[in-house]
Amino acid sequence: MAIEIKAPTFPESVADGTVATWHKKPGEAVKRDDLIVDIETDKVVLEVLATADGVLGAIVKNEGDTVLSDEVLGSIEAGGAAAAAPAAAAAPAAAPAAAADAGEDDPIAAPAARKLAEENGIDLASVAGTGKGGRVTKEDVVAAVAAKKSAPAAAAAAKPAAAAPVVAAAGDRTEKRVPMTRLRAKVAERLVEAQSNMAMLTTFNEVDMTEVMALRSKYKDLFEKTHNGVRLGFMSFFVKAATEALKRFPAVNASIDGSDIVYHGYSDVGVAVSSDRGLVVPVLRNAELMSLAEIENGIATFGKKARDGKLSIEEMTGGTFTITNGGTFGSMMSTPIVNPPQAAILGMHNIIQRPMAINGQVVIRPMMYLALSYDHRLIDGKEAVTFLVTIKNLLEDPARLLLDI
Repeated sequence: MAIEIKAPTFPESVADGTVATWHKKPGEAVKRDDLIVDIETDKVVLEVLATADGVLGAIVKNEGDTVLSDEVLGSIEAGGAAAAAPAAAAAPAAAPAAAADAGEDDPIAAPAARKLAEENGIDLASVAGTGKGGRVTKEDVVAAVAAKKSAPAAAAAAKPAAAAPVVAAAGDRTEKRVPMTRLRAKVAERLVEAQSNMAMLTTFNEVDMTEVMALRSKYKDLFEKTHNGVRLGFMSFFVKAATEALKRFPAVNASIDGSDIVYHGYSDVGVAVSSDRGLVVPVLRNAELMSLAEIENGIATFGKKARDGKLSIEEMTGGTFTITNGGTFGSMMSTPIVNPPQAAILGMHNIIQRPMAINGQVVIRPMMYLALSYDHRLIDGKEAVTFLVTIKNLLEDPARLLLDI
């Protein structure tokens, strides 16, 4: 019996998707909940899992094809795997040769082993299977991952060609053309939209990070111990400072809808996270109600999901204000672009030890430049400047966050 494989039901904000990767080939055995195909949208990659045991049948939508919500991608022949088992038992003499062939092209491996191998960049063909009939088990892959970590230089040398850019010999003019991913295309579209449709300006200031760094240094070990391994970073201080400033300047937390201004009575703060697929912005809902530990835990969870491609559409939808940290990559100063329909975005940058004049004395202080890009249609220059000064004051004297002053 053929069972249809369908694309997920997309939310209203997602019109269609693209078939990114088929993880199974026609005729290959599949088990219920095996990952079969990835669908890439302009927000996230959605995984389609097998709904029954069997064999993958015909593929209707190939990699690169556009698919709509609930559209048929292919089919599974239910019971196909079970029917193949007696045939294998009837020809035991041919089993070793078949296993050898599978090992060369597509090694026999448990679904959990395949998933773990994909996540850690392990070539299953290089893993010696200890399971029945040479099957690669999850434990075999775990051992291979451990071996890879213990010899990083050897692992890096084993796959230079896969990660290497296009390298031309002297005098050659080699080019490589690859299609833009849907996420990259959507980011490009939104950046152009923001600059075309907004009266966007950026105001700058600088913040002395001495007090925040001293507080973090003093309590980071106790913080991590108290909150079950959650590490205390700088981003939670900025999120807390931003949510407090947003309460005082509601226009910065608002958005324009046609001829109306929508003021939000909550702070859903988007935190820009870099991933292999590009920049994504998951949202901390009601960040104004969150503790430092809850903020740090949420950001760490988003970071892991972004690296693994597991962020959901719901986690990246909405947001009333965004914070981006170019300092992670060494940026000294930038003009971040507002994420519409939001009205503003805060840019953090690298912390640099610089000489500063303090009370008539030249002292060395850890300084960071801050940038606030904002939609001038909604936010006046005075509001933007005083909003940024408020964040500066809260960070330079963190006790203000506790005293609400």
